[in-house]
Amino acid sequence: MKQYMKEYINEIDKKINSNHHFTKQDIEEFLLKLKFFQHERTIHLVVTLSYAFFTICFLALGLQDNANILLIIVFIFLIFDIFYVRHYFFLENSVQYMYKQYDKMRKEEK
Repeated sequence: MKQYMKEYINEIDKKINSNHHFTKQDIEEFLLKLKFFQHERTIHLVVTLSYAFFTICFLALGLQDNANILLIIVFIFLIFDIFYVRHYFFLENSVQYMYKQYDKMRKEEK
C-alpha cells in the first residue's frame, strides 16, 4: 500500500506541475482513492491503538507478577508498536498532502 500511495501521489503531482486541466471524472477518481487511503489510515489507527493497549496491559501484568515472560511479550509488542506508528504517520501525512493536492486540482478544473 505504501508504494502504491507514493506512486499515485507522484502521478498527481506531475499532472499538477504540468498545468494539466482536471475533469470532473479525474477529481471523482481522486476522491474515491482518497477515501480508500482514509479507510486504510483509520484501520491502521485502530490496530496501532490496540497494540498499544495490549502492550500496556502486558506491561502492567508483567510488573505486577514479576513475570519475565510477560515482559518479553511487552518487548515484542513494543517493536510492533514502533512499526505501526511509523506506518500510521506515513499514511496520515500522505492523506493530508492529498488534501492539498485536491485543492490544487480544483483550481485547475475544467
